[in-house]
Amino acid sequence: MKTTSALILACAGSAAAFAPQASNKASTALAADLSSLGGATAPAKNFDPLGLAQLGSEETLAWFRAAELKHSRVAMLATTGYMVQASGVHFPGMLSSDVSFESLSQMNPFDAWEAVPLAGKAQIIGTIFIAELQTESKGTHYTKGGPLPEIVFPSFDFSGVNPDTLEKKRCRELNNGRLAMIAIMSYISACNIPGSVPLLSGNPWFP
Repeated sequence: MKTTSALILACAGSAAAFAPQASNKASTALAADLSSLGGATAPAKNFDPLGLAQLGSEETLAWFRAAELKHSRVAMLATTGYMVQASGVHFPGMLSSDVSFESLSQMNPFDAWEAVPLAGKAQIIGTIFIAELQTESKGTHYTKGGPLPEIVFPSFDFSGVNPDTLEKKRCRELNNGRLAMIAIMSYISACNIPGSVPLLSGNPWFP
């Protein structure tokens, strides 16, 4: 339907002389990890103007990447779903006794969510919870060196894919997801704040 901060502690006494050296080592290690994560996009490789990669340990960096990946996938689904419904394609029939899929496709995202009955919202949130629980409890956690979360519904087997090809496709997934996050935020802004996205002003998809 058409939805950190970190404290740096200073060392005292004679140990203070060694603090910059330790900090540089940690910074270098995290920078190396950032480079090895993949998904860098030219010309701004490892784009991190806020220094988020330096906020914590390698586990923190892995958590950030998993969060980016999950949000990317949701954003790609949301962007595609928005464009499909905005073009007039929707499920036939009724979502509930008094809400049709056609009427939902004509609403902006926030209004469409409000129109979904409570039972429908519970099913959506419940499905998300189950998918999140499954990805977070499978084998070695990604913050402990395990693989990044995979898609749950449906499940794909990439064991037979060439490692280099798989790495390319993962980078493409990340970059497409980043674009989709920008896109869906723009769509929602254009729907709810007229004129907020000049390029979309006057487009019938964003009444």
